[in-house]
Amino acid sequence: MTTVTDPPLPRPRGPLSAAVIARLRTERGRLPPDGAIRRADPYGADLQTALYVLYELHYRGFEGVDDGLEWEAELLAVRRPLEERFLAALRADAPQTGLRDTLAALLAEPVADTGTDVSRYLDHHGGLDQLREYAALRSLYHLKEADPHAWALPRLRGRAKAGLAAIEFDEFGAGRAEDIHAQLFADLMTDLGLETGYGHYVDLAPSEALATVNLMSLLGLHRRLRGALVGHFATVEITSPPAARRLTEAMRRTRAGPAAERFYAEHVVADAVHEQVVRREVIGGLLHDEPGLEPEVAFGIHATAQVEDRLARHLLGAWQAGRGALREALPPAV
Repeated sequence: MTTVTDPPLPRPRGPLSAAVIARLRTERGRLPPDGAIRRADPYGADLQTALYVLYELHYRGFEGVDDGLEWEAELLAVRRPLEERFLAALRADAPQTGLRDTLAALLAEPVADTGTDVSRYLDHHGGLDQLREYAALRSLYHLKEADPHAWALPRLRGRAKAGLAAIEFDEFGAGRAEDIHAQLFADLMTDLGLETGYGHYVDLAPSEALATVNLMSLLGLHRRLRGALVGHFATVEITSPPAARRLTEAMRRTRAGPAAERFYAEHVVADAVHEQVVRREVIGGLLHDEPGLEPEVAFGIHATAQVEDRLARHLLGAWQAGRGALREALPPAV
């Protein structure tokens, strides 16, 4: 029988994350002041690490950290300015387009390579080294796949709630533990010779990868951002099938293993159905009930594209230059 253990606290990457991690480790010490947070790079490793650590208290927590700190007032007080700094940057960088045009752009699969599509690169050029790096980074989300979006369920009603619940049911294995998508990704990691521990690779992840995970938690934890969370959810489901198809081919070409192929092959089929449900029922139902949230849904789509593009540029820049994309090289396959 396998014993489930909480992940260890990550290493700090600057004064903000160092103060937060020290407080969690010792339950003492001064947390960073608002002024220091306002001066921090909203996309930088220090702020993103601090946010990641605070958000993880709402998921699996950390080894040796009291579960009661999840709702500790001073930690929540420091999380708010960290979130607002990140959110303000996302809003400032988001283009101002209506939802109709935003969805149309999302549904249009580019004929040519735009230079920021990681799945195209991995399909045509990626080797096992790049696939292992990609899986290690994506494990920060995929080992809790669908969990951030589940926070939307009590905040929706009617068609939107029913549509989201139907998709989440598939994501959580349709009642079969071995088919939970997080488990399928752990199986993929095993095929690639990676450690499958939850949060195992956080210290190797660049800030761009942390931002993609933090965005989901930010949107999920705030009821006021429920429209943006639906936009994020729509982006994931609509863009998944073509990317998953290319990643399936990459896994097959490199002979990564049957579980590695299965994870993405599953998403080709499932997310093609999910895309219809999310557009017609989740978005359609939400805007029928709350039409004023239309700009927020568009913002969620744009914010998702922003953080994903930043990560793609980091990955492709490293791989095309012939170097690894992680902060440290991965250990040899286990």
